[in-house]
Amino acid sequence: MTRPTLWRHADFLHLWGAATISTYGSLVTRTALPFAAILLLDASPASISALLVAELLPDFLVGLLAGAWIDRIRRRPVMIAADLGRALLLATIPLSVLGGWFGFGHLYVVAALVSVLGVFFDVAYQSHLPAIVDRDDLIEANSKITASSSVAEAAAFSSGGWLIQLLTAPFAILVDAATFLVSAGLIARMRAPELRGRVSAEERAASSLTDEVRQGLRVVWGQPILRGLAGAGIAQNLAFGSIGTVFLLYVNQEVGFSPGLLGMIFAVGGVSSFAGAMLAGRMPRRGVGLVMIAALVVAALGTATISLATAANAVGIIFLVSNQLINDSALTVYEINQVSLRQAIAPPHVIGRVNATLRVSESGALLAGTLLGGYLGEVVGLRNTLWMGVGFSLAAALILACSPVRRLRAIPDLPAATPA
Repeated sequence: MTRPTLWRHADFLHLWGAATISTYGSLVTRTALPFAAILLLDASPASISALLVAELLPDFLVGLLAGAWIDRIRRRPVMIAADLGRALLLATIPLSVLGGWFGFGHLYVVAALVSVLGVFFDVAYQSHLPAIVDRDDLIEANSKITASSSVAEAAAFSSGGWLIQLLTAPFAILVDAATFLVSAGLIARMRAPELRGRVSAEERAASSLTDEVRQGLRVVWGQPILRGLAGAGIAQNLAFGSIGTVFLLYVNQEVGFSPGLLGMIFAVGGVSSFAGAMLAGRMPRRGVGLVMIAALVVAALGTATISLATAANAVGIIFLVSNQLINDSALTVYEINQVSLRQAIAPPHVIGRVNATLRVSESGALLAGTLLGGYLGEVVGLRNTLWMGVGFSLAAALILACSPVRRLRAIPDLPAATPA
């Protein structure tokens, strides 16, 4: 008997729409916040770096507690509250500009608090998805969300600059605030009954949030498949951090590409991510482990093409476009499969903590990679630092190949972990 399509699943459609529209707005704001600092406050490189830290640190600092808390309560109200809170915070940016009290302190606080609410939203959404779709539909569901988010990414990069130019950076941020309001409205329309957090009242009374955080850590690091995913995620995010720190310096200052041309090349990434999402959704459900390992190897090879671009000419463009086409599509295939796998095997009563633990370990690796990339860029040079990032990416594939993930033919039917 043919399973009904997810396009007829009302609750999934509401969650899919919410995730897609908020992705668009968030990427517009990711561009608009630095431009607001640069154009209105004459920001220095150190100020922009501080803004990035304000956006990254909350992921690392509050992620574990967010996961434990989300396992205690209903997740849909968390997502709605996070959306409304982000809309309100972002609306203060244009208000502060009109009122004449816009400054770096306000900008950093807004960036940090929006990031905190984003952690709660993302952990809640990833933990709620397995409750509204069948296990066999997880890869398809994640593929559809990722595909539409990739379209939103391409649209945000291509339209964000024009919005900033036409509306000015602070008022372009209102676009993001509006998207969060729409997202909250869509989530509020979800009608399927939702169970409260899987942690019982007796368990909550007998343990603290700290105890529950430790339980989530023990589940992830004690379960071989989840441990393999965590190790690969750490290595891959070390690659992201080290490469991301020097990438623009390399392609702009050392190779000589202009920002305008680079923006057009970056837009290819959104298209290739969409292609990867569509490919992941259509892949056979057999050989999941080998697909994930192969995707990481292909992504590392795609990353290597960055260092092969040595001049701002047609050959250099081919190499950078190849990076966008190969790397983004392969990483999208990997990400969809690994998120679906952990959603399927995580014990239901700790799924929030599992998602949060993996997110925090990856965020810590991203921060470490960013610091390492800055140091290595100064000491060994930009191109050598890029090659180091390729090494981290290959290490991610090796870690996964040495884990039980390699032997997975399909996503397991039952949770593979047990309560700690």
